[in-house]
Amino acid sequence: MDEKKQITFIVNPISGILDKRQIVEGVNRKLDKDVYEAKFVRTEYAGHAVEIAAREAAEGAFAVVAVGGDGTINEIARSLVNTRTALGIIPCGSGNGLARHLQISLDPRRAIGILNEGNVETIDYGTINGTPFFCTCGVGFDAFVSLQFSKAGRRGPLTYLQKTLFDSLKYRPQTYELEMDGYTARYKAFLIACGNASQYGNNAYIAPQATVDDGLLDVTILEPFTALDVPQLAYQLFHKTIDQNSRIKTFRCQKLKIHRRRPGVVHYDGDPVMMGEDIEVDIVKHGLRVITPRDAEKDSPNVLQRAQDYINGLQQLNRSYFLRLAEDLKGKEGQWLGKPGEKHGGE
Repeated sequence: MDEKKQITFIVNPISGILDKRQIVEGVNRKLDKDVYEAKFVRTEYAGHAVEIAAREAAEGAFAVVAVGGDGTINEIARSLVNTRTALGIIPCGSGNGLARHLQISLDPRRAIGILNEGNVETIDYGTINGTPFFCTCGVGFDAFVSLQFSKAGRRGPLTYLQKTLFDSLKYRPQTYELEMDGYTARYKAFLIACGNASQYGNNAYIAPQATVDDGLLDVTILEPFTALDVPQLAYQLFHKTIDQNSRIKTFRCQKLKIHRRRPGVVHYDGDPVMMGEDIEVDIVKHGLRVITPRDAEKDSPNVLQRAQDYINGLQQLNRSYFLRLAEDLKGKEGQWLGKPGEKHGGE
């Protein structure tokens, strides 16, 4: 009989809203015991998952499974890059960006079934000033919202949507100098997002054409826009068509250097952190082994159906948004956000 594969489940007890005890019980019931020898470790503080995953990889574990959200996944994956140990995911967060991109089920029972299949693929990952990320990183408004979201008492897509809609009324773009693969340009931008995967999470596709195995960053630049553009932008974000908007510029590159006027917040995989004026984003090709669904489709036919819940949320906020819009932009309808010479804000 073949030796069993060592698999470690790192459980973040405070991520998301799912009962982790039930998930652990489900693993004990449904994990294939003929294949795997399992153990469980709970995180006790921020960064603990980094330490646990590094130890397990050094000891030759077949896989380390994140039972948590995007932050937990990022911590674990950082310790698994360029090792033989694979990342497994039982998604339990508020966004679940990498799990959604890889089509790992949000149903814990099905996610355990994917682990039992044992199908391993090798994907790319990115770095921002040397720190690995696996879905997206960025500067500008998305980083600002990540910072505000981290301070919110409530989690989940509706909270994120509220922060996005309401804070977009007062945020002002900045001017960035970009250098990519030998080409330099200046952009006044609301945000600059760099995608290894296609979405932030919650099926919000900021880089809808991105794939995790092409060795390229998908860069999305949102240029200044009018307040009246917000509903269309929000709709296209959840319908995987934001790259068709006239306010959007996209390109692919292997390395991107961003220079801004002053230090401020950036985000990687939704976590905000302060960095300096100069930011360097790189892609590392085929650096992370991940357990993925064996029969995953390239383009899921259920994307629009899955997005419908969030579009419904947008419709529910529509009335309060436009009441606030009327109040904040009284007498300014149709003006551009971020006029030349206007004081920058938001970071």
